[in-house]
Amino acid sequence: MSKDPNQKEAIIKAAYADINKFGQNGEYDKAVKAVNRILGVAPDDQTALHCKVVCLIQLSKFEEAYKFIEKNKLSSSLVLEKAYSEYRLNKPEQALKTIDNAGINPLPDSLKELRTQVLYRLERYEECFDAYKEIIKNTNDEYENERRTNLSAVAANLAIDKNKEIPELPEETYEQYYNAACIASNRQKYAEAEKKLRASEKLCRETLEEDGVTEEEMREELEPIRVQLGYCLQMQGKLKEAAIIYAECLRNKPKDPVLVAVASNNSVVINKDQNVFDSKKKIRSAMSDACESKLTSRQKKAIALNNCLLAFLTNSSDQVQQLCQKLVQSYPDLEFQTLLIQCSQLTKDKRQKEALELLNKYAKVHKENAFASKFAVVQLLLSQGSRKEAIDVLLSLGEQMYKPGIISALVTLYLGTDNKPAASELLKSAVEWYKMNNVSSGDLSDMWRQAAEFHLRGGASETAASSLEELLKLNANDMKVLAQLVIAYAQFNPKRALELSKRLPKLETLTTASEIDALESANWVMSTKAVKKSANAKIEPSPSTPVVEKKKNRNRKRKGKLPKNYNAEVAPDPERWLPKYERTGFRKKRDRRAKDIIKGSQGMASGAAEQYDMSNRANLGKNSPATPVYQEPTPGPRQQHRKGGHKKKKGGRF
Repeated sequence: MSKDPNQKEAIIKAAYADINKFGQNGEYDKAVKAVNRILGVAPDDQTALHCKVVCLIQLSKFEEAYKFIEKNKLSSSLVLEKAYSEYRLNKPEQALKTIDNAGINPLPDSLKELRTQVLYRLERYEECFDAYKEIIKNTNDEYENERRTNLSAVAANLAIDKNKEIPELPEETYEQYYNAACIASNRQKYAEAEKKLRASEKLCRETLEEDGVTEEEMREELEPIRVQLGYCLQMQGKLKEAAIIYAECLRNKPKDPVLVAVASNNSVVINKDQNVFDSKKKIRSAMSDACESKLTSRQKKAIALNNCLLAFLTNSSDQVQQLCQKLVQSYPDLEFQTLLIQCSQLTKDKRQKEALELLNKYAKVHKENAFASKFAVVQLLLSQGSRKEAIDVLLSLGEQMYKPGIISALVTLYLGTDNKPAASELLKSAVEWYKMNNVSSGDLSDMWRQAAEFHLRGGASETAASSLEELLKLNANDMKVLAQLVIAYAQFNPKRALELSKRLPKLETLTTASEIDALESANWVMSTKAVKKSANAKIEPSPSTPVVEKKKNRNRKRKGKLPKNYNAEVAPDPERWLPKYERTGFRKKRDRRAKDIIKGSQGMASGAAEQYDMSNRANLGKNSPATPVYQEPTPGPRQQHRKGGHKKKKGGRF
């Protein structure tokens, strides 16, 4: 039954008025009902269809909005709404395809910004950075600060590549300070990042306090800054402070799943092999589906690798093998790290042969990681006590064996097997190899020094001299090396030793004549008898020092002090050294205190002396009681004025 056109128009007009009112008030669920009234009488009304899609997006019903667009074939007219719904449904590839295939050229500003956000989600950071720079250049509105903040966030991800140059970006808001700190931390400048994060936290508090936000809203804004601060502290080795920050964040149960994942994963790293059950719980929350869509591929890769390591620490052998296979399938670039975890687990299970086979097989196929694989093989062999096999593996590295660290390891292993000649030959060949290949020896001073000292102790003076020559090239003013070189050449080439000795400083410049005399007269090396002889012997000064005659000191005798009343004619008192009470003329002072003083309480009458004098009771009868009779005390002045005693209180009942 068709409705009257006037009635239909009235319904549409009233519904649009309601949509406008509800939209301004943010009541989008009521606005959807008003739109449905319009679509009930005019199902093809394009404006009403558009309004319904917008209302569904505002209500975060992205799946419903996307299906509504597809059902009503609105893809060509509602490109922005469709692409945004796909973006929010975690379909960034599809959203980018929708924008690029729309055939709109040039793109409006709204689609440009959405496309830039999609590129960021797809981790195409270089394209995203260029797109944001173009948008900022061509627009001038109230959202400029937000765009600059997003630009600095993109720059933070680009900073992971150390070769990428990052331009200087403004640091005005707390979000921009936070992104600047992320750039510094990705460049491994953790102390600088910590300072910027603390500045960001302070500015965030001040800004939000001015805006009058609630404590809960402020905490939500501060939590990302705090978690990033915990990461910087953790990378600086301040594990306790970092653990406190992560625990506080997880205790508050943040709404952002990324914060939960990052704080949980970093806590697991701090725990290592401690609190294993707590770590298992946290790694599960870090790998939940809610976190999966929000994390970057770099973050997901780190969490998956930590999950394998946690299984290894909990001795879950079967689980380690399963997780390692899954990790390689998801992230092929982690194949070598996964192999190391598998081999470590096999070694724990006392299956070293299988571990060695896996490593050798991998080294043959993957030449780029063959060098590192050989080191893993060496570690396994040394854990079994197979030193000779470990030496053979290191010698098979070719020219890479001449690296200082490997040379040091080989010398240590040779000395551990009591093979000093082999260690000497190795050092000789290393010196010759560096001479032939003209390798820059800026960081090889320690190796040259150790090689020279080793050969000097072993009597190989020629080899020691060549090592010292290389060391002297690095620092021509090192007199210690020059002196060692003179000693080495003196063994087989005296002429060269004489030439080099002329470069040594003269003895007079090093020490003075007085220091030489002091050394000659020093008795710290002699025995006690030699010291006594040398003390009695006359020390002849060196010819270069002038003789100075010392004046003899005359010892003057001083007269002793005498008392003022001293009389030489009168003999002194022989008892003068005795205490006064021991002398014959001592008289004790008289005790003037009265002996008849009665001791008692204050205010006692004088007649009480007789009462308490027991000597006057000799005439008492023998049948009198031994204990004194209790007398009722005389009431005091305050008690005499009292009219009556206290009345007994009646016992009350509960």
